[in-house]
Amino acid sequence: MRLTPKTPEVRVPRLVGLMAVDARARAEAGGVLLAAPDRPDFHLTVVDYVVRQYPLPGVEVPRGAVVTVWFDLGDGEGGGGAGVREPRRPGPPAGGLYRELDEPGEPFEALRPA
Repeated sequence: MRLTPKTPEVRVPRLVGLMAVDARARAEAGGVLLAAPDRPDFHLTVVDYVVRQYPLPGVEVPRGAVVTVWFDLGDGEGGGGAGVREPRRPGPPAGGLYRELDEPGEPFEALRPA
């Protein structure tokens, strides 16, 4: 952990991609505080990853300023959550199980008068 010198302004550290516990440690070492509006239990969050932060890394802010971090993408940025990312391939060809069955006979056989 690298401590910043006691200057009135500090640079915001890069927190995106870090687990919550590591983001808290890096923010403390960088001289800023963290807030997470999408996690009321932020102080207990450990393994969730930071996906967004404001202000951006490298911006000079007063020592002790609050950096807001988010752990889940909002509605306008991907729907929230990890979701399925692999490409969708076409499904199996039609009729796979039907090939195994015998061909059906005439569905309505005509009855002959006796």
